[in-house]
Amino acid sequence: MRASQERNARQAQVPHPVGMRLRLPATTANLGPGFDAAGLAMALGLTIEARALQAESGVDGSGPELRIAATGRDAERCGRTHNNMIFETYRDVLMGAGRSVPPLDLRIHNEIPLGMGCGSSAAARLGGVLLANHFGGLGLDLNACMEEASRREGHPDNVAACALGHMTVSAIVDGRLSAATCGEGRAWRLLLALPAAGMATEKARALLPASYSRADAVANVQRTALLVAAFALGRGDLLRVAMQDRLHQPYRMESAPLLQRLLPLAGRQGVLGVALSGAGPGVLLVVEAEAETGEIGARIRTAVGDADLEIVETCIGAGVVQEPTQPGEDTLR
Repeated sequence: MRASQERNARQAQVPHPVGMRLRLPATTANLGPGFDAAGLAMALGLTIEARALQAESGVDGSGPELRIAATGRDAERCGRTHNNMIFETYRDVLMGAGRSVPPLDLRIHNEIPLGMGCGSSAAARLGGVLLANHFGGLGLDLNACMEEASRREGHPDNVAACALGHMTVSAIVDGRLSAATCGEGRAWRLLLALPAAGMATEKARALLPASYSRADAVANVQRTALLVAAFALGRGDLLRVAMQDRLHQPYRMESAPLLQRLLPLAGRQGVLGVALSGAGPGVLLVVEAEAETGEIGARIRTAVGDADLEIVETCIGAGVVQEPTQPGEDTLR
């Protein structure tokens, strides 16, 4: 028994010779009527460069489990080693698989707004699973990694969009994930209206009722079908109706006050559709590719009565990128 413990401790200190670079997109999920089912990847992202720490570090008390250097948006929060979602996911997946946990050196650059409904937790969890898969040699394919991350998220829509990119629809049945993506090449612009304070997804989910009427359920089924057709066919004219919702947005209006003020912009002067981004409180506006986004931004600020409201402009993005890195290679300087 003692020999086995010593052998495991030595294995935990052996650095993986090849590092890993991940580029994980921000995502907006619960897309319009697609509650817990539809998501959209954005060009904003979380970049992680990871390498195993050298032998003097380890999980047996001889050194740190984790080192992080973070830049970009919310760098201080992203750079915390305590309760770090990326590393906690990485460690839990490896321990659950009965593997040792190589300590990590992470370099992170973040562009994703935190606590705004932009998929920051899905990116962190999927990133942690992919790092565990790489450094632990688990041999999981992308779908298995998506399933693992979705179980930890509690829903698949953000994770599927983060992994596959573009507009995704997804479902979990008996623990297995089915997902598909469409809308590649859509040139629509995306505007995110972000309030000053964020909100935890758990708090936003607690606002929802336990059951819904048949009329509300049917309305969402109809609009979700239109939503998929709009992205698959490039039918921006459908988005004003296709992004309407009766299952979650009405119950989150009070916690996401920007939404009620911005919904009337849908279908007018270049704005194709408006919806809560994820669980909020950020709001997503899909606009025509040729629209003057500066003018639309001015209308957004007028509608909410806040000249200093943060508006982030981006576009529809691709899914996760995974690349091996060699010792000494560093692109996040």
